[in-house]
Amino acid sequence: MILQQRIENFWDAVIRKDLESIATAYIPSDSTYVILEGPRYSTIGFQKIMKGWKDFCGSSIDMEGYAWVEGPQEETGDQLGWIGGITDLSIRVSGKIFTTRFRISFVMKLFEEDWKIRHEHVSAPLADPYGVGDWLKK
Repeated sequence: MILQQRIENFWDAVIRKDLESIATAYIPSDSTYVILEGPRYSTIGFQKIMKGWKDFCGSSIDMEGYAWVEGPQEETGDQLGWIGGITDLSIRVSGKIFTTRFRISFVMKLFEEDWKIRHEHVSAPLADPYGVGDWLKK
């Protein structure tokens, strides 16, 4: 699972707040696209994505760890691949550690002989987004 190892290297860089290694995980393009879990919906463009990571690395937020709880599933072709699953991310803020479960997927592209992030999506489901509960019948 080549993409799994690449993403886990990326997360390890986030844990270390190693901005240079975080940067090498992404395609350095104005069209690299991230849908993030935070207060913003998305970030478009490598420079803006890196500004976000620089600010994260300077913040009081620390990623403590991660664990796949479903997957990961992955598939690769000659130039493109994807990896996705459900992951528990453990975060420390002001001395308090908490874990949040996210749906995470990455579209990866072979770039300069390494798999790099072309698109990242991190989200959590809403409890009742349509006000009707779960429409899946038992």
